[in-house]
Amino acid sequence: MKTLALAAALALGATGYAAAADAVVDEVVVVDSAYNWSGVYVGGQVGYVVDGSADYNYLDAQGTTYDYGNDPDGFIGGAYVGYNYQFSNNIVLGGEADIVWGDLKDSDLAPGDEDYSAETKIDWMGSARVRLGYAFDRFLPYVTGGVAFGNANFEERNLGDFYGKADLDLTGWTLGAGAEYALTDNWILRGEYRYTEFGEEDFTSEESTDEYSVNIHTHDFRIGAAYKF
Repeated sequence: MKTLALAAALALGATGYAAAADAVVDEVVVVDSAYNWSGVYVGGQVGYVVDGSADYNYLDAQGTTYDYGNDPDGFIGGAYVGYNYQFSNNIVLGGEADIVWGDLKDSDLAPGDEDYSAETKIDWMGSARVRLGYAFDRFLPYVTGGVAFGNANFEERNLGDFYGKADLDLTGWTLGAGAEYALTDNWILRGEYRYTEFGEEDFTSEESTDEYSVNIHTHDFRIGAAYKF
């Protein structure tokens, strides 16, 4: 009888030990891994230009000068594509290209000569940039900067009638900062601020052949959603 009791006790002890070992193994296995930002992504974005500026300087044949000050603003929308690589120290380095279209426009009368008016429309803007951020698991704040491109249209009127126009191809630079959050392993949301400076460009108006210089810059805020492959 004592032998049977001892055998039963040993069996129960072995069973309890095995269960405890299984619990320890299960506890070790259930460990969440940190999110990894490496990979290609494609997304869409919308935003608003809050403080665009197109400052013109005009010099006529008689040496008279006056400036137009257009402040184009409005909604923008477009797409972006990029690639991130996350290093072992959680620094994330990447490259991104984007393009947006919009109806950004403003008009103004010529100071001191209100027979004339000018309107500026920015049709599209794009960029090719590098991005640098630091990953806090699924949260990624970053800074970005690179080359910017765009297109604007200038139109001038005299007492409301067409007077001259120009189509402007723009090149400059852009800087910004933002943050992203990975909702899932594939879907990522972002918010971003960008400043774009296209610098000074000289041009001649079609029809009137008047000569101008213009400096264009924009401030815009954007939100986007991307799918990471």
